[in-house]
Amino acid sequence: MNSLRTTYTRSARKAAGFILKDEVVAFPTETVYGLGANVFSEAALRKIFAAKGRPSDNPLIVHVSTIAQISLLTGRITPDAQTIIDNFFPGPVTVILPKRKSISPLVSAGLQTIGIRMPKHEAAQDFLKACGVPIAAPSANISGRPSPTSWQSVRDDLDGRISCVLQGSKTHVGVESTVVDCTGRHPVVLRSGAVTLEHLQAVLPSTTVYAKQTAAAAKSPGMKYRHYSPHARVVVTSALTMPVLMPGEDSAYIGLHTPMHVRTFSSVLLCDDLDDYARKVFSFFRDCDKKHIAAIYCEEVSEEGIGRAVMDRILRAAHH
Repeated sequence: MNSLRTTYTRSARKAAGFILKDEVVAFPTETVYGLGANVFSEAALRKIFAAKGRPSDNPLIVHVSTIAQISLLTGRITPDAQTIIDNFFPGPVTVILPKRKSISPLVSAGLQTIGIRMPKHEAAQDFLKACGVPIAAPSANISGRPSPTSWQSVRDDLDGRISCVLQGSKTHVGVESTVVDCTGRHPVVLRSGAVTLEHLQAVLPSTTVYAKQTAAAAKSPGMKYRHYSPHARVVVTSALTMPVLMPGEDSAYIGLHTPMHVRTFSSVLLCDDLDDYARKVFSFFRDCDKKHIAAIYCEEVSEEGIGRAVMDRILRAAHH
């Protein structure tokens, strides 16, 4: 694609000006940085896919600044979705609802459903309010790469490919939003995140986790294609049963506990807890790529709470 001059700014209003010109803008949220376009502009939506190299059958999530904007995207908020909205909006959770026919199939990958979320992040809210329209946005990275948790990571992937980056602080959550399908008899978690299964079951006890179906169309990002992968080989391991490392191989480790053979690693990151693990895993992957690390060993954790999201991202990065 043609090289652009990417503008970097901390002004939400200046960044929103690019949206009003049918351009795309990277912006911070509490989860990861998103790459946004006016949901009602086909021309702008196409620029998202071009900049990321994103497959057209991978749906986008639409971000709103107010509850009232949800009615622009769907004609029916199901009771389960309303419960999630009442309890977790604004926040790191997306609800899947029936899509209005007026919304481009580019947003929904041709499906009759749409993902909607309302970020809690202050800069995201300022940006969305300045735009005045719902913003369709996947993560602001080249498709398949680790999601960006800082504006510098966005720059590494997309400088010269997009018009503007709204600069903010590092993201607080570090993994993408929880996605919940609210179109069936019971809510189903399609992608795990910081709003955990346990959080959802506390208000909607019938909530379950998606069981993979090979032929089913993906209603959520992160379900179908290779995702979150650094250039390094990702290996899931236990801190207590580390394999003997390959001689001369530059290796790194991330986890909660000090690994065996700790001195053989070029880089080690010990996280304080599961929230810290989620917050830092993508940035660690990117740091390892800059150091030309050949293999990243990731400690396996229990799939409870946000640990389910951590293991989902690591296993996908390891191509499981």
